[in-house]
Amino acid sequence: MKFWRHQEQARSATARLLWGFALAVLLLVAAVHGGLVLAWLGVSWLLGGNMPFPAGFAAVNIGMTLFLVLGGWWVETDQLRAGGLRLAERIGARAVRTERSLAEQAFANVVQELSIAAHMAPPQAMVLPRTDAINAFAAGWDEEDAILAVTQGALDHLSREELQGMVAHELSHLHEGDTRLKMQLAGMVYGLELVYQFGESMCERGGLLWWFGSVIKGAGFAGWLAGRWLKAAVSRQREYLADARAVQWTRSKEGLGGVLRKVMGQRQAAGYDPRRGQYALDHHAVQHMLLVDVQGSSRWAERLATHPALPDRVRRIYGRTMPALALQQRDI
Repeated sequence: MKFWRHQEQARSATARLLWGFALAVLLLVAAVHGGLVLAWLGVSWLLGGNMPFPAGFAAVNIGMTLFLVLGGWWVETDQLRAGGLRLAERIGARAVRTERSLAEQAFANVVQELSIAAHMAPPQAMVLPRTDAINAFAAGWDEEDAILAVTQGALDHLSREELQGMVAHELSHLHEGDTRLKMQLAGMVYGLELVYQFGESMCERGGLLWWFGSVIKGAGFAGWLAGRWLKAAVSRQREYLADARAVQWTRSKEGLGGVLRKVMGQRQAAGYDPRRGQYALDHHAVQHMLLVDVQGSSRWAERLATHPALPDRVRRIYGRTMPALALQQRDI
């Protein structure tokens, strides 16, 4: 894998997509204002008059739209500032118990070793003990708040080399500030959604407000959809970047590559459903942070998926298509 080239491509694509996100917000503001102008002219024509625009019409339209977008972003990100540790505990993770489990001791050692190699403070190592799916996630706004959690399935089925690849991938997200970036983008998408909700509340009141509410609702939906798509596209590029960085730090394509191939094998196993029972890891708060997502495979889901398809990630790591791997108990 040419990890330097893949890292540069991912960074360049991320920059373009973030500019696209800013453009989407500007287009939303323009669409709301332009739509309200047309709605005002339409109402004026229906009433048989030539009503002048109210004073400050443009300023109010633009100001209210930006207030909803930026206010929603602030509210959502403020809620996420509870911290990586609190978020991990909320979905059932706990600190590693090195004195009770050799597998958890080995995981903690790998986190320490790779943090030194990456020249960064080690995050708090945590485990999701009741989840059989092979997965992991990192969270936190800064080094003091950072955590790195793996599932029990990862401890049970991955070799030490594969565990190193998984940990290196998650450390890359912390090193590159991806967890903070994804939280910021999630807040911005929520702000775009508030524009839609505001328009919907106006429609419910009926009368002349329905005309103006419909315009805001339509523009808000288009903005929210564009924001969702751009957020997912940025997330996919950061996954490519973390994959390339993991190969760079471990100098092994078999590490992370083996993890992804075993996830493929686990998902192909009979009776496997990542959304149910012992496999469940479907909490909305960490969906975009996971090593591999648990979304559906429909065309619509793929367009809004926060992660690239597993076969594509494996092909990038190895340079060719590779088959899934059968699971085996971890050899400590």
